[in-house]
Amino acid sequence: HGNIHPPGRAGDFHSCRNEAGTLCSISGVCVGICRTMAVDQHRKGRGAYFTPPAIADYLAAWAIRAPADSVLEPGCGEAGFLLAAARRLAALGAPNGLAAGQLTGVEVYSESADRARALLAGAGVAATVRVEDFFEHPAERRYDVVLGNPPFVRYQNFAGRNRARGLEAALAQGIRLSGLASSWASFLIKTCLHLQPEGRLALVLPAELLSVSYAKEVRRFLLERFQRVRLILFEERVFPGVLEEVVLLLAEGSGGARCIEVHQARDVGALPPVETAAWVSHAPAGHSKWTDALLEREAFALYDDLRARSFEPLSAWGRTYLGAVTGRNDFFALSLAEAERLGLSERDTLRISPPGTRHLRGPAFTEAGWTEQARRGARGLLLYPPDTPSPAARRYIAEGEARGVADAYKCRVRRPWWRVPLVPVPDLFLTYMNHDRPRLVANAAQAQILNSLYGVTLQEGRKTIGRALLPLACLNSLTLLGCELVGRAYGGGLLKMEPREADRLPLPSLALLKNRRSDLQALKPRLAALLQGGRLADAVEAVDAVVLADVPVRDRDALRLARAALFGRRRARGQRAGG
Repeated sequence: HGNIHPPGRAGDFHSCRNEAGTLCSISGVCVGICRTMAVDQHRKGRGAYFTPPAIADYLAAWAIRAPADSVLEPGCGEAGFLLAAARRLAALGAPNGLAAGQLTGVEVYSESADRARALLAGAGVAATVRVEDFFEHPAERRYDVVLGNPPFVRYQNFAGRNRARGLEAALAQGIRLSGLASSWASFLIKTCLHLQPEGRLALVLPAELLSVSYAKEVRRFLLERFQRVRLILFEERVFPGVLEEVVLLLAEGSGGARCIEVHQARDVGALPPVETAAWVSHAPAGHSKWTDALLEREAFALYDDLRARSFEPLSAWGRTYLGAVTGRNDFFALSLAEAERLGLSERDTLRISPPGTRHLRGPAFTEAGWTEQARRGARGLLLYPPDTPSPAARRYIAEGEARGVADAYKCRVRRPWWRVPLVPVPDLFLTYMNHDRPRLVANAAQAQILNSLYGVTLQEGRKTIGRALLPLACLNSLTLLGCELVGRAYGGGLLKMEPREADRLPLPSLALLKNRRSDLQALKPRLAALLQGGRLADAVEAVDAVVLADVPVRDRDALRLARAALFGRRRARGQRAGG
């Protein structure tokens, strides 16, 4: 996560760490790349990803309207936004010295605060930088502008006293955040305590804002607190070397907003002035995700209309749940050869879909498919002895204890440690971490599943038709578009769904499947061949002709293009990150 400095102007002042880890100061024209080395992991651990100057300048130019505006940068790091604010104020005609207390930064790490002060002094900027935890910073004063890039620390590391202070800060504004919330969520809410009612808030935030469940209350808060909420999304990553996607939040006024406004830019260099940007309004349904804003308005209207007319959420078809958690797959999941070597009998094991999802390419996982995977050495068996294990199973259990398997967290909290809690044998498998698309696969082999898969148990009255046709019928353009909207993009271009998100997947309704049953059945052999050959686009077109037969061809094409745009956006990020 090195500091990447674009070509600068004479008089620019940058500070960074060079490859030796010693502090260097560069005054004048900066044309190089100064990479952090020893400090990278420390910065990452505390969520510090320093903002490219072009973004700081862009946000400052919008947020600061008058030469007397007061500005706060919470979590100021090395004062990137305070320097941008000083440049903006100077352009508006503010005196060289600025008013006392006009620029204020708060930074919890004294080393960063010292660097910030040095940078500000070197640039001739009078500003106050306080060494303080922002969650404990008193709201004694309200500022005209709050600028910044909140630290992004995931919930696993955002713990203890820090988390408690963050949650308290959110509660002070009536917002109860989930225990899964990352640090930026409570940080954002706290910033608003320091903002004038008609002030402007300009922040760099993780794109998680659009989609994650724990941000639901944040989305609600923003719409209720501000009169206008605008977001800028990027097609390309704007933080070099960082997988996290970001959005720019521009919020102003007070009294409540009826919609969010979105502008999509290719990259930082393509940012237009805020006043002339092509803003598209989106009115979120309730406090749902804002991922719909990634679509053109016409495409979403088409998607929404068709979904309401002839599609149902997955939850209408059945119950979705995570597969069994062993605690140590390398011990509990066995190949046939391993089971034979250990002398385990059929009484000691259960058949499972092998860990992972690569083998689930077709519409069904059959007995023949399981046998083929087992022949290739896949781990298709789960250690699951009876209450009185066989001698061979007892020996293997003793071996596990010697290897420390019994001390693994999931093992040591259950009795006996070697009995894996099973889930119901599902009617369908659902892949939930995907590069291309989530896949519904009929469990014709009646295999158990581990937690690399979700299981779906279909409702009575829907089992027969669901097993036979849902894995085929879900290969339509509307469902595939829904996958991109319901799921969330992760680093590397992965699309992931939590069980509650999977429940919202739009699938053809029971009535529609009954109406198209014979046509889908006739399509089965062709679809199996297309999927086996990796020809997904051809398979989707064939399914569309059946499932969306009543939809005009131009509308089918519009759905495909909308899905392709979101898919391409997600995959392009993954390829750039990997390259």
